[in-house]
Amino acid sequence: MSVSPILPFDRTHIKPGDRICVAISGGADSVALLLTLNAANAAERNSLGVGLSAVHVHHGLRGKEADADQQFVEDLCISLDIPLHLHHSDIPARITTTKETIEEAARNVRYDFFATLLASGHADSVLTAHTLDDQAETVLMKLLRGAWTEGLSAIHPVITLPKGKILRPFLQTRRAEIESFLKSINQPWREDSTNTDTSFIRNKIRHELLPQLRTYNPNIDQTLANLAELAREEESRWQTELTRLLPQLLLPGKPVRGGGRAVSTTPGQSAVSIELDRLRPLDPALRRRVVRAAARQLGARLSFDETSRLLALCGFPLSLSGNAPAVAPRTGASLHLSNGLRADRSPRELRLFRAQ
Repeated sequence: MSVSPILPFDRTHIKPGDRICVAISGGADSVALLLTLNAANAAERNSLGVGLSAVHVHHGLRGKEADADQQFVEDLCISLDIPLHLHHSDIPARITTTKETIEEAARNVRYDFFATLLASGHADSVLTAHTLDDQAETVLMKLLRGAWTEGLSAIHPVITLPKGKILRPFLQTRRAEIESFLKSINQPWREDSTNTDTSFIRNKIRHELLPQLRTYNPNIDQTLANLAELAREEESRWQTELTRLLPQLLLPGKPVRGGGRAVSTTPGQSAVSIELDRLRPLDPALRRRVVRAAARQLGARLSFDETSRLLALCGFPLSLSGNAPAVAPRTGASLHLSNGLRADRSPRELRLFRAQ
């Protein structure tokens, strides 16, 4: 009996008895992932021993081309005897109300449906076919947009949801290796015509920026993927430290005369404060983390300049690379930041709250 070829993939979070659902667009990466898992599941020795299904999302974009993608996926799943979950969405209609970009809306629709499959018990894990190339492109996208360490961690190999997980078992696999594999077994795949449209930032990075960077460093894709892994581990370490420290540093509401603190019970009126004397002994890196974590508790994300301005309001030097003007660190001073976030400086505290 011939043995089907299998691409290397990360089995760490897959165990016998799991219900695995592969997200398949019809492109090379997802076709290779489905074939690889199917072959691994059917192996006489060291079988995965999982329940395998697939999911395809039709975004209501690209007209007949997208219809043909879906038909290709349906035919492939029938030939492999793999159950297929189909989901149809109207992205053009959605973005008229949500104001998302096409990419954002399509991604949100996909992941919302993945979460539905997990929550309904149809799968324990949904697997996506993100590759090392996707990781490198994402790191560059994040870097160009001014991401912090958590952003540079880019595509995570595992995302844990309230029910189930999203897994990326091809994250160390190159796209060229995948296409070579499919050609070796004469397996066709679908090409998305929009993948060559450089009006999309990812395509511009893929087709223009990365080829230039490879002339400086032929291993730039692996280097960027390594950076993502380092950033992910650094961020995990920082989050452990912040979980330990924040209860000692953050105070709810604001102080009241006679002692104690007033905490609003009105929805949307939450606030958090940091005693300045507790910030002073901290090193600059930890101060930044604490201020940003405080804002995050109120549902706000701070930019580099906003973080620097808040620290300057507390009496710490404004970052030399900061572009925004600082507010003098005096009692009664305040800052109006993005997303309705406000900051007030008292003699002893920095208070953050969301304006209504």
